[in-house]
Amino acid sequence: MANRKLTSILKFSLLSSMLAFTGGAFADPVKAAFVYIGPTGDHGWTYAHDQGANMVQDQLGDGVVITRIESVAENSDSERVITSLARKNDIIFTTSFGYMNPTVKVAARYPDVKFEHATGYMRPTDNISTYSARFYEGRHVIGKIAGRMTNSNIIGYIASFPIPEVIRGINAAFLAAKSVNPDIQIKIVWVYTWFDPGKEADAARALIAQGADIIMQHTDSTAPMTVAEDEGVLAFGQASDMTAWGPNAHLTSIIDEWGPYYVARVKAVADGTWTSTDTFDGVAEGMVEFAPFTNMPDEVMWEAQDTILDLDAGAVHPFTGPINKQDGSPWLAEGETPPMFPDIITMDFYVEGIDSKYPN
Repeated sequence: MANRKLTSILKFSLLSSMLAFTGGAFADPVKAAFVYIGPTGDHGWTYAHDQGANMVQDQLGDGVVITRIESVAENSDSERVITSLARKNDIIFTTSFGYMNPTVKVAARYPDVKFEHATGYMRPTDNISTYSARFYEGRHVIGKIAGRMTNSNIIGYIASFPIPEVIRGINAAFLAAKSVNPDIQIKIVWVYTWFDPGKEADAARALIAQGADIIMQHTDSTAPMTVAEDEGVLAFGQASDMTAWGPNAHLTSIIDEWGPYYVARVKAVADGTWTSTDTFDGVAEGMVEFAPFTNMPDEVMWEAQDTILDLDAGAVHPFTGPINKQDGSPWLAEGETPPMFPDIITMDFYVEGIDSKYPN
């Protein structure tokens, strides 16, 4: 009788442990929070992160409770919001570069909470991870398409803030376009915002007035695509498939695929394996993807697809010398590629051939 009772206790204990590990009824759900720079309906950066949060919810079900805070400014408001979330969550994803210092400050005060900061580089405590994507690989692909598709030889680029992520994209797009079209020029308008449809639309119109017949953007709304459609020029979407806003203008979009990373990190909190890491994934890892290719000849599409395969295989690097900086000083010798840190992570210069003045 005693042995039978002991066996029952052991079976119950084992079952409880299994349920706890797999997110079953006896486990406390992981509490995960997401802090967004814009609205989830921007169909750009924030929309892509929110799609990632949806994947977490879909895959973990009752094993996770998710809180989402939209349109948090990159100022003292963000520190206040992150602090409030740290009091009641296990892991917090702060999804914009300007949240870096507030994330670091709050993480120091809440050592038992895990923090994940997108596009940042500071990990002073072991409860912070950083993550981003090699979006410049995507810009390499669309730069080649732009170089083939332009008739005016002028590409228009709507830029948000002069941070390394944006500078990398401008340089990668220009170099790729130049590699297939030596007559290419790139015109850049800085809007100093991530999401402002009015400013983005005005920037698109200004670039078209300067002769651009292809629009690229590193901002988050669909306004540039709508303007391109209305004005009869071509454009690339940002962060998600923007075909619906420009069926005749849309060439492709760089898609930010955050979902698998978010699922893995929340699961790591659940099973106790979370550690501080720095993730910088790209085409090969599936963090950078592309919308369908449209409004282009088959040969341009095939070249783009071959370029994606080369990136996936590691056979090509968007920054391969010889490349000089804008002032003519050498950066990379023939066949040389740059180290990830500091050259790529902290990139703060234009490459030779870009005529625009480097922004403050």
